[in-house]
Amino acid sequence: MTKGVWQALGPGLVFAAAAVGVSHLVQSTRAGAVYGFSLVGVVILANIIKYPAFRFGPQYAAATGTSLLEGYRRQGKWALVLYSFITVATMFIVQAAVTVVTAGLAIATLGLSVGPLVVSFGIIVVCAILLTAGKYRLLDRVTKVLVALLTGATLTATALAFTSMEWSASSLVELPDLDKRTVFFVVALVGWMPSAIDVAVWQSLWTLARREDSQHAPTLKESMFDFHLGYIGTAALALCFLTMGAGVMHGRGVKFADSAGGFAAQVIRLYTETLGEWSGPIIGVAAFAVMFSTTLTVLDGFPRALTTLMARFKGPEEAGVFELKQKSQGRTYWAMLLLLAVGAMLVLFAFLTSLKAMVDVATTLSFLTAPILSVLNHRAVLGAEVPTESRPRPWLIWMSILGIVCQGSFAAYYVYLRYFT
Repeated sequence: MTKGVWQALGPGLVFAAAAVGVSHLVQSTRAGAVYGFSLVGVVILANIIKYPAFRFGPQYAAATGTSLLEGYRRQGKWALVLYSFITVATMFIVQAAVTVVTAGLAIATLGLSVGPLVVSFGIIVVCAILLTAGKYRLLDRVTKVLVALLTGATLTATALAFTSMEWSASSLVELPDLDKRTVFFVVALVGWMPSAIDVAVWQSLWTLARREDSQHAPTLKESMFDFHLGYIGTAALALCFLTMGAGVMHGRGVKFADSAGGFAAQVIRLYTETLGEWSGPIIGVAAFAVMFSTTLTVLDGFPRALTTLMARFKGPEEAGVFELKQKSQGRTYWAMLLLLAVGAMLVLFAFLTSLKAMVDVATTLSFLTAPILSVLNHRAVLGAEVPTESRPRPWLIWMSILGIVCQGSFAAYYVYLRYFT
Protein backbone atom coordinates (compact mmCIF):
# COMPACT_ATOMS: atom_id res chain seq x y z
CA MET A 1 0.00 0.00 0.00
CA THR A 2 1.47 3.34 -1.06
CA LYS A 3 1.81 6.27 1.32
CA GLY A 4 -0.87 8.20 -0.57
CA VAL A 5 -3.38 5.35 -0.30
CA TRP A 6 -2.65 4.99 3.42
CA GLN A 7 -3.16 8.73 3.96
CA ALA A 8 -6.47 8.60 2.07
CA LEU A 9 -7.69 5.55 3.98
CA GLY A 10 -10.47 6.31 6.42
CA PRO A 11 -13.73 7.63 4.92
CA GLY A 12 -14.47 4.24 3.35
CA LEU A 13 -14.11 2.52 6.72
CA VAL A 14 -16.21 5.21 8.39
CA PHE A 15 -18.81 4.49 5.70
CA ALA A 16 -18.62 0.79 6.59
CA ALA A 17 -19.11 1.65 10.26
CA ALA A 18 -22.22 3.67 9.37
CA ALA A 19 -23.60 1.06 6.97
CA VAL A 20 -23.01 -2.16 8.90
CA GLY A 21 -25.66 -1.70 11.53
CA VAL A 22 -29.42 -2.13 11.52
CA SER A 23 -29.38 -3.12 7.84
CA HIS A 24 -27.05 -6.00 8.64
CA LEU A 25 -27.64 -7.06 12.23
CA VAL A 26 -31.43 -6.66 12.19
CA GLN A 27 -32.62 -6.74 8.58
CA SER A 28 -30.12 -9.18 7.05
CA THR A 29 -30.43 -11.52 10.03
CA ARG A 30 -34.24 -11.35 9.74
CA ALA A 31 -33.97 -12.07 6.00
CA GLY A 32 -31.96 -15.22 6.65
CA ALA A 33 -34.13 -16.32 9.59
CA VAL A 34 -37.44 -15.92 7.76
CA TYR A 35 -36.51 -16.66 4.14
CA GLY A 36 -33.33 -18.73 4.36
CA PHE A 37 -31.06 -17.98 1.41
CA SER A 38 -33.94 -16.91 -0.82
CA LEU A 39 -33.08 -13.19 -0.54
CA VAL A 40 -29.34 -13.48 -1.21
CA GLY A 41 -29.94 -12.18 -4.73
CA VAL A 42 -31.87 -9.19 -3.36
CA VAL A 43 -28.98 -8.23 -1.07
CA ILE A 44 -26.42 -8.52 -3.87
CA LEU A 45 -28.63 -6.65 -6.36
CA ALA A 46 -29.28 -3.81 -3.87
CA ASN A 47 -25.53 -3.31 -3.43
CA ILE A 48 -25.00 -3.28 -7.21
CA ILE A 49 -27.90 -0.94 -8.00
CA LYS A 50 -26.89 1.60 -5.34
CA TYR A 51 -23.15 1.41 -6.10
CA PRO A 52 -22.94 4.44 -8.46
CA ALA A 53 -24.92 6.73 -6.12
CA PHE A 54 -22.62 5.93 -3.20
CA ARG A 55 -19.45 6.10 -5.29
CA PHE A 56 -20.27 9.57 -6.60
CA GLY A 57 -19.97 11.07 -3.08
CA PRO A 58 -16.23 10.53 -2.53
CA GLN A 59 -15.58 10.79 -6.28
CA TYR A 60 -17.04 14.30 -6.38
CA ALA A 61 -15.11 15.34 -3.26
CA ALA A 62 -11.80 14.01 -4.60
CA ALA A 63 -12.33 15.59 -8.02
CA THR A 64 -13.43 19.06 -6.88
CA GLY A 65 -12.15 19.48 -3.32
CA THR A 66 -15.70 20.33 -2.22
CA SER A 67 -18.56 18.33 -0.73
CA LEU A 68 -21.41 16.75 -2.66
CA LEU A 69 -23.69 19.46 -1.23
CA GLU A 70 -21.82 21.99 -3.37
CA GLY A 71 -22.79 19.82 -6.32
CA TYR A 72 -26.40 20.07 -5.17
CA ARG A 73 -26.14 23.87 -4.81
CA ARG A 74 -24.88 24.20 -8.37
CA GLN A 75 -28.03 22.42 -9.59
CA GLY A 76 -30.18 25.09 -7.94
CA LYS A 77 -31.48 25.88 -4.47
CA TRP A 78 -34.39 23.55 -5.14
CA ALA A 79 -31.92 20.66 -4.76
CA LEU A 80 -30.80 21.94 -1.36
CA VAL A 81 -34.44 22.37 -0.27
CA LEU A 82 -35.23 18.84 -1.41
CA TYR A 83 -32.24 17.43 0.48
CA SER A 84 -33.26 19.45 3.54
CA PHE A 85 -36.76 18.00 3.48
CA ILE A 86 -35.48 14.43 3.10
CA THR A 87 -32.92 14.85 5.90
CA VAL A 88 -35.32 16.41 8.40
CA ALA A 89 -37.97 13.78 7.58
CA THR A 90 -35.63 10.86 8.29
CA MET A 91 -32.89 11.90 10.71
CA PHE A 92 -34.68 11.55 14.05
CA ILE A 93 -36.12 8.11 13.42
CA VAL A 94 -32.84 6.90 11.87
CA GLN A 95 -30.84 8.01 14.91
CA ALA A 96 -33.47 6.54 17.24
CA ALA A 97 -33.46 3.19 15.43
CA VAL A 98 -29.69 2.68 15.49
CA THR A 99 -29.37 3.92 19.08
CA VAL A 100 -32.07 1.69 20.57
CA VAL A 101 -30.66 -1.42 18.87
CA THR A 102 -27.26 -0.52 20.33
CA ALA A 103 -28.89 -0.08 23.73
CA GLY A 104 -30.59 -3.45 23.44
CA LEU A 105 -27.27 -5.13 22.72
CA ALA A 106 -25.61 -3.36 25.65
CA ILE A 107 -28.39 -4.59 27.94
CA ALA A 108 -28.18 -8.16 26.63
CA THR A 109 -24.39 -8.38 26.50
CA LEU A 110 -23.59 -6.65 29.79
CA GLY A 111 -26.66 -7.83 31.69
CA LEU A 112 -27.76 -4.29 32.56
CA SER A 113 -30.86 -3.91 34.71
CA VAL A 114 -31.87 -0.44 33.43
CA GLY A 115 -34.32 0.19 30.59
CA PRO A 116 -33.45 0.87 26.94
CA LEU A 117 -34.40 4.55 27.16
CA VAL A 118 -31.83 5.20 29.88
CA VAL A 119 -29.17 3.17 28.08
CA SER A 120 -29.95 4.91 24.76
CA PHE A 121 -29.47 8.29 26.43
CA GLY A 122 -26.17 7.11 27.91
CA ILE A 123 -24.94 5.86 24.53
CA ILE A 124 -25.76 9.19 22.86
CA VAL A 125 -23.91 11.05 25.62
CA VAL A 126 -20.84 8.80 25.26
CA CYS A 127 -20.83 9.24 21.47
CA ALA A 128 -21.20 13.03 21.83
CA ILE A 129 -18.25 13.11 24.25
CA LEU A 130 -16.10 11.12 21.80
CA LEU A 131 -16.99 13.49 18.97
CA THR A 132 -16.32 16.51 21.19
CA ALA A 133 -12.97 15.19 22.34
CA GLY A 134 -11.58 14.00 19.04
CA LYS A 135 -13.81 15.33 16.25
CA TYR A 136 -13.13 13.57 12.92
CA ARG A 137 -9.69 12.32 13.98
CA LEU A 138 -11.09 10.23 16.85
CA LEU A 139 -14.08 9.15 14.75
CA ASP A 140 -11.64 7.87 12.13
CA ARG A 141 -9.48 6.00 14.66
CA VAL A 142 -12.34 4.50 16.67
CA THR A 143 -14.25 3.28 13.64
CA LYS A 144 -11.16 1.66 12.13
CA VAL A 145 -10.71 -0.41 15.30
CA LEU A 146 -14.42 -1.27 15.54
CA VAL A 147 -14.69 -2.22 11.87
CA ALA A 148 -11.67 -4.52 12.21
CA LEU A 149 -13.15 -6.04 15.38
CA LEU A 150 -16.62 -6.63 13.96
CA THR A 151 -15.23 -8.01 10.69
CA GLY A 152 -13.09 -10.59 12.47
CA ALA A 153 -15.85 -11.60 14.89
CA THR A 154 -18.52 -11.76 12.18
CA LEU A 155 -16.40 -13.88 9.84
CA THR A 156 -15.65 -16.25 12.72
CA ALA A 157 -19.33 -16.51 13.69
CA THR A 158 -20.33 -17.08 10.05
CA ALA A 159 -17.82 -19.89 9.68
CA LEU A 160 -19.20 -21.47 12.85
CA ALA A 161 -22.77 -21.17 11.56
CA PHE A 162 -21.89 -23.30 8.54
CA THR A 163 -21.16 -26.26 10.81
CA SER A 164 -24.76 -26.33 12.10
CA MET A 165 -26.54 -25.40 8.90
CA GLU A 166 -29.43 -27.50 7.61
CA TRP A 167 -29.03 -27.01 3.89
CA SER A 168 -32.36 -28.64 3.08
CA ALA A 169 -34.17 -26.03 5.18
CA SER A 170 -32.27 -23.12 3.64
CA SER A 171 -32.50 -23.81 -0.05
CA LEU A 172 -30.55 -21.61 -2.41
CA VAL A 173 -33.17 -21.98 -5.14
CA GLU A 174 -36.45 -21.86 -3.21
CA LEU A 175 -38.11 -18.51 -3.90
CA PRO A 176 -40.55 -16.88 -1.46
CA ASP A 177 -44.11 -15.99 -2.40
CA LEU A 178 -44.25 -12.42 -3.69
CA ASP A 179 -47.14 -11.46 -1.44
CA LYS A 180 -47.52 -8.06 0.23
CA ARG A 181 -45.76 -9.21 3.39
CA THR A 182 -42.68 -10.29 1.44
CA VAL A 183 -42.59 -7.18 -0.78
CA PHE A 184 -42.89 -4.88 2.24
CA PHE A 185 -40.07 -6.70 3.99
CA VAL A 186 -37.87 -6.51 0.87
CA VAL A 187 -38.52 -2.75 0.77
CA ALA A 188 -37.42 -2.44 4.40
CA LEU A 189 -34.36 -4.62 3.68
CA VAL A 190 -33.29 -2.70 0.57
CA GLY A 191 -33.91 0.72 2.19
CA TRP A 192 -30.70 0.45 4.20
CA MET A 193 -28.80 -2.04 2.07
CA PRO A 194 -25.96 -1.32 2.34
CA SER A 195 -27.13 2.00 3.77
CA ALA A 196 -29.33 5.02 3.03
CA ILE A 197 -28.18 7.08 0.02
CA ASP A 198 -27.78 10.06 2.40
CA VAL A 199 -24.47 8.54 3.45
CA ALA A 200 -22.96 9.45 0.06
CA VAL A 201 -23.14 13.11 1.15
CA TRP A 202 -21.61 12.21 4.51
CA GLN A 203 -18.78 10.32 2.84
CA SER A 204 -17.93 13.32 0.68
CA LEU A 205 -17.69 15.35 3.90
CA TRP A 206 -15.60 12.66 5.61
CA THR A 207 -13.30 12.63 2.57
CA LEU A 208 -12.68 16.36 3.04
CA ALA A 209 -12.24 15.90 6.81
CA ARG A 210 -9.68 13.14 6.22
CA ARG A 211 -7.90 15.44 3.77
CA GLU A 212 -7.68 18.12 6.45
CA ASP A 213 -6.58 15.62 9.11
CA SER A 214 -3.85 13.99 7.00
CA GLN A 215 -2.85 17.16 5.12
CA HIS A 216 -2.92 15.04 1.96
CA ALA A 217 -5.13 15.79 -1.04
CA PRO A 218 -5.95 12.27 -2.29
CA THR A 219 -6.04 11.45 -5.97
CA LEU A 220 -9.23 10.01 -7.41
CA LYS A 221 -7.56 6.59 -7.58
CA GLU A 222 -6.62 6.74 -3.89
CA SER A 223 -10.11 7.81 -2.85
CA MET A 224 -11.70 5.06 -4.94
CA PHE A 225 -9.48 2.44 -3.29
CA ASP A 226 -10.66 3.63 0.10
CA PHE A 227 -14.30 3.66 -1.07
CA HIS A 228 -14.19 0.16 -2.56
CA LEU A 229 -12.54 -1.28 0.54
CA GLY A 230 -15.46 -0.08 2.65
CA TYR A 231 -18.21 -0.75 0.12
CA ILE A 232 -17.24 -4.30 -0.80
CA GLY A 233 -16.65 -5.06 2.86
CA THR A 234 -20.15 -3.96 3.81
CA ALA A 235 -21.68 -6.11 1.08
CA ALA A 236 -19.71 -9.15 2.25
CA LEU A 237 -20.74 -8.61 5.88
CA ALA A 238 -24.41 -8.33 4.85
CA LEU A 239 -24.14 -11.80 3.33
CA CYS A 240 -22.45 -13.02 6.52
CA PHE A 241 -25.33 -11.87 8.71
CA LEU A 242 -27.88 -13.35 6.30
CA THR A 243 -25.95 -16.63 6.40
CA MET A 244 -25.97 -16.64 10.20
CA GLY A 245 -29.70 -15.98 10.25
CA ALA A 246 -30.33 -18.75 7.74
CA GLY A 247 -27.99 -21.23 9.38
CA VAL A 248 -29.07 -20.74 12.97
CA MET A 249 -32.65 -19.46 12.90
CA HIS A 250 -34.35 -20.51 9.65
CA GLY A 251 -36.88 -23.30 9.95
CA ARG A 252 -37.13 -23.03 13.73
CA GLY A 253 -40.34 -20.99 13.83
CA VAL A 254 -38.55 -18.03 15.35
CA LYS A 255 -40.63 -14.91 15.94
CA PHE A 256 -38.55 -11.82 16.62
CA ALA A 257 -39.21 -9.88 19.80
CA ASP A 258 -40.57 -6.34 19.43
CA SER A 259 -38.38 -4.74 22.09
CA ALA A 260 -34.74 -3.82 21.41
CA GLY A 261 -33.46 -5.68 24.45
CA GLY A 262 -35.61 -8.70 23.70
CA PHE A 263 -34.43 -8.85 20.09
CA ALA A 264 -30.75 -8.52 21.04
CA ALA A 265 -30.99 -11.17 23.76
CA GLN A 266 -32.88 -13.45 21.37
CA VAL A 267 -30.25 -13.22 18.64
CA ILE A 268 -27.39 -13.91 21.04
CA ARG A 269 -29.27 -16.74 22.77
CA LEU A 270 -30.17 -18.49 19.51
CA TYR A 271 -26.55 -18.49 18.45
CA THR A 272 -25.31 -19.81 21.78
CA GLU A 273 -27.94 -22.55 21.83
CA THR A 274 -26.77 -23.79 18.45
CA LEU A 275 -23.05 -23.08 18.49
CA GLY A 276 -22.37 -23.39 22.21
CA GLU A 277 -22.16 -21.02 25.15
CA TRP A 278 -18.55 -20.16 24.31
CA SER A 279 -19.76 -18.39 21.13
CA GLY A 280 -21.85 -15.87 23.11
CA PRO A 281 -19.00 -13.38 23.67
CA ILE A 282 -18.07 -13.51 19.95
CA ILE A 283 -21.63 -12.77 18.85
CA GLY A 284 -22.15 -10.17 21.57
CA VAL A 285 -18.91 -8.29 20.86
CA ALA A 286 -19.46 -8.37 17.09
CA ALA A 287 -23.04 -7.17 17.36
CA PHE A 288 -22.28 -4.39 19.83
CA ALA A 289 -19.26 -3.21 17.81
CA VAL A 290 -21.47 -3.11 14.72
CA MET A 291 -24.13 -1.00 16.34
CA PHE A 292 -21.94 1.32 18.44
CA SER A 293 -19.89 2.28 15.39
CA THR A 294 -23.12 2.94 13.47
CA THR A 295 -24.56 5.10 16.25
CA LEU A 296 -21.33 7.10 16.48
CA THR A 297 -21.06 7.75 12.74
CA VAL A 298 -24.76 8.62 12.32
CA LEU A 299 -24.54 11.05 15.24
CA ASP A 300 -21.68 12.76 13.39
CA GLY A 301 -23.07 12.42 9.85
CA PHE A 302 -26.38 14.26 10.19
CA PRO A 303 -25.00 17.33 12.06
CA ARG A 304 -22.01 17.51 9.70
CA ALA A 305 -24.32 17.44 6.67
CA LEU A 306 -26.80 19.93 8.15
CA THR A 307 -24.01 22.37 9.04
CA THR A 308 -22.64 22.26 5.52
CA LEU A 309 -26.14 22.46 4.08
CA MET A 310 -26.85 25.71 5.94
CA ALA A 311 -23.59 27.15 4.62
CA ARG A 312 -24.55 26.20 1.04
CA PHE A 313 -27.77 28.18 1.30
CA LYS A 314 -25.59 31.20 2.03
CA GLY A 315 -23.09 30.71 -0.77
CA PRO A 316 -20.65 28.46 -2.65
CA GLU A 317 -18.05 26.21 -1.08
CA GLU A 318 -14.40 27.07 -1.62
CA ALA A 319 -12.25 24.15 -2.76
CA GLY A 320 -9.71 23.00 -0.19
CA VAL A 321 -11.23 25.03 2.68
CA PHE A 322 -12.35 22.95 5.66
CA GLU A 323 -15.35 24.90 6.92
CA LEU A 324 -15.85 23.11 10.24
CA LYS A 325 -12.64 24.73 11.49
CA GLN A 326 -14.49 28.03 11.52
CA LYS A 327 -15.89 28.89 14.94
CA SER A 328 -19.39 29.69 13.66
CA GLN A 329 -19.56 26.38 11.79
CA GLY A 330 -18.45 24.53 14.88
CA ARG A 331 -21.26 26.07 16.93
CA THR A 332 -23.80 25.10 14.29
CA TYR A 333 -22.50 21.52 14.28
CA TRP A 334 -22.99 21.15 18.05
CA ALA A 335 -26.43 22.76 17.89
CA MET A 336 -27.46 20.28 15.20
CA LEU A 337 -26.04 17.39 17.22
CA LEU A 338 -28.06 18.47 20.25
CA LEU A 339 -31.20 18.81 18.13
CA LEU A 340 -30.65 15.34 16.67
CA ALA A 341 -30.13 13.77 20.10
CA VAL A 342 -33.27 15.37 21.58
CA GLY A 343 -35.37 14.46 18.53
CA ALA A 344 -34.16 10.86 18.60
CA MET A 345 -35.06 10.50 22.28
CA LEU A 346 -38.56 11.86 21.59
CA VAL A 347 -39.01 9.29 18.81
CA LEU A 348 -37.93 6.56 21.22
CA PHE A 349 -40.65 7.60 23.65
CA ALA A 350 -43.21 7.11 20.88
CA PHE A 351 -41.88 3.91 19.27
CA LEU A 352 -40.10 2.15 22.12
CA THR A 353 -42.63 -0.69 22.35
CA SER A 354 -42.01 -1.89 18.79
CA LEU A 355 -38.47 -2.14 17.46
CA LYS A 356 -39.51 -3.79 14.21
CA ALA A 357 -42.09 -1.08 13.45
CA MET A 358 -39.54 1.69 14.07
CA VAL A 359 -36.86 0.00 11.94
CA ASP A 360 -39.29 -0.73 9.11
CA VAL A 361 -40.56 2.88 9.05
CA ALA A 362 -37.00 4.26 8.99
CA THR A 363 -35.77 1.91 6.29
CA THR A 364 -38.89 2.37 4.14
CA LEU A 365 -38.50 6.17 4.23
CA SER A 366 -34.90 5.76 3.06
CA PHE A 367 -36.08 3.38 0.32
CA LEU A 368 -38.60 5.87 -1.03
CA THR A 369 -36.15 8.80 -1.03
CA ALA A 370 -33.27 6.82 -2.59
CA PRO A 371 -34.21 7.48 -6.26
CA ILE A 372 -34.36 11.24 -5.63
CA LEU A 373 -30.93 11.39 -3.99
CA SER A 374 -29.48 9.09 -6.66
CA VAL A 375 -30.61 11.57 -9.35
CA LEU A 376 -29.00 14.48 -7.48
CA ASN A 377 -25.72 12.54 -7.11
CA HIS A 378 -25.76 11.59 -10.81
CA ARG A 379 -26.28 15.20 -11.90
CA ALA A 380 -23.62 16.48 -9.49
CA VAL A 381 -20.80 14.23 -10.69
CA LEU A 382 -21.50 15.24 -14.30
CA GLY A 383 -21.39 18.97 -13.45
CA ALA A 384 -19.15 21.40 -15.29
CA GLU A 385 -17.01 21.88 -12.17
CA VAL A 386 -15.89 18.22 -12.29
CA PRO A 387 -12.76 17.85 -14.49
CA THR A 388 -13.37 15.70 -17.56
CA GLU A 389 -10.78 13.12 -16.53
CA SER A 390 -12.47 12.72 -13.13
CA ARG A 391 -16.00 12.17 -14.39
CA PRO A 392 -17.48 8.66 -14.41
CA ARG A 393 -16.86 6.52 -17.46
CA PRO A 394 -19.76 5.72 -19.84
CA TRP A 395 -20.42 2.28 -18.33
CA LEU A 396 -20.76 3.83 -14.88
CA ILE A 397 -23.08 6.56 -16.18
CA TRP A 398 -25.35 3.94 -17.75
CA MET A 399 -25.17 1.83 -14.60
CA SER A 400 -26.25 4.88 -12.60
CA ILE A 401 -29.19 5.55 -14.92
CA LEU A 402 -30.25 1.90 -14.71
CA GLY A 403 -30.00 2.03 -10.92
CA ILE A 404 -32.18 5.15 -10.79
CA VAL A 405 -34.79 3.52 -13.04
CA CYS A 406 -34.82 0.34 -10.94
CA GLN A 407 -35.09 2.24 -7.66
CA GLY A 408 -37.81 4.53 -9.00
CA SER A 409 -39.83 1.67 -10.49
CA PHE A 410 -39.69 -0.41 -7.33
CA ALA A 411 -40.63 2.62 -5.21
CA ALA A 412 -43.63 3.31 -7.47
CA TYR A 413 -44.67 -0.35 -7.26
CA TYR A 414 -44.44 -0.23 -3.46
CA VAL A 415 -46.61 2.91 -3.29
CA TYR A 416 -49.17 1.28 -5.61
CA LEU A 417 -49.21 -1.93 -3.58
CA ARG A 418 -49.40 -0.10 -0.26
CA TYR A 419 -52.05 2.48 -1.05
CA PHE A 420 -53.96 1.42 -4.18
CA THR A 421 -54.56 -2.33 -3.77
